[in-house]
Amino acid sequence: MPRAANISNVERSFILEALSQGVRLDGRGLNDARKADLTFGDGYGSVTLRLGKTRILVQISAEVTKPLEDRKFDGIFTINTELSPIASAGFDVGRPSEQEVILSRMLEKAIRRSRAIDTEALCIVAGAKCWSIRADVHVLDADGGLIDGSCIAIIAALRHFRRPDVSVNGEEVTIYAYAERTPVPLSIMHTPICFTFSFYHGGEVVILDATHKEEQVSEAEMILTANDFELCQIAKLGGVSVDPMVMLKLTMLALAKAKETNTLITQKLAEEATKRDVNGLIGELRAENERFEKPLG
Repeated sequence: MPRAANISNVERSFILEALSQGVRLDGRGLNDARKADLTFGDGYGSVTLRLGKTRILVQISAEVTKPLEDRKFDGIFTINTELSPIASAGFDVGRPSEQEVILSRMLEKAIRRSRAIDTEALCIVAGAKCWSIRADVHVLDADGGLIDGSCIAIIAALRHFRRPDVSVNGEEVTIYAYAERTPVPLSIMHTPICFTFSFYHGGEVVILDATHKEEQVSEAEMILTANDFELCQIAKLGGVSVDPMVMLKLTMLALAKAKETNTLITQKLAEEATKRDVNGLIGELRAENERFEKPLG
């Protein structure tokens, strides 16, 4: 199997020299992130995100299961990531790379451990039945920004997802189809968004949302996770020291970008809801017309 080509020394020197002058290959500013483009699938919880040339598919699924023994009043939420050769020749099948392990851990800390989802709302019958929500992350094209893009896609998918409604009568649990009862949205506590900053020239140059080539020449990375109100997580990879004033500046930038990103997600969800409602109404009218136009006998 062909491996992903390492960046040449000439290209490495060119990128580093350009960054020292405040210039990036794609023309963005040092603090500019690529604009996220969200596309929703036909089913609830299916989202495809484009971040430049990076493309990520997230699918949310739900099933009724038994809660964990030490959390009898909570539901279950898990995140599963997949980096396959479809995304890049540098990824292997069945053997998680270091990048996949880091991606999985960062998403776990940023979303699940920060309690972005109210897992107590997923409980159906304490100690017996609960909803198990699973987010499957499939990287289709990898050109940097996998942590940031995956986090945005998961949050958008969770907010878009609807689970079937249920009713409980004693120990009997009834799960209703979407056609029987309006599906129920998940209870979202907050919306954390990850932002990856890459360091160059001993930390003198810092950029946001590096492409794959920019990642290959970086000396260190720092992932800041923020929601609309506060900083949720800091993770640093690499040995470059960070000046306190630079840290404060990056934190303020992450908080501002988190608000912008969540506003974008909300706007895209509103557009999708309008589109879905219109299509549903048209479908109902068409069915009603066909019923009346069908000849009797």
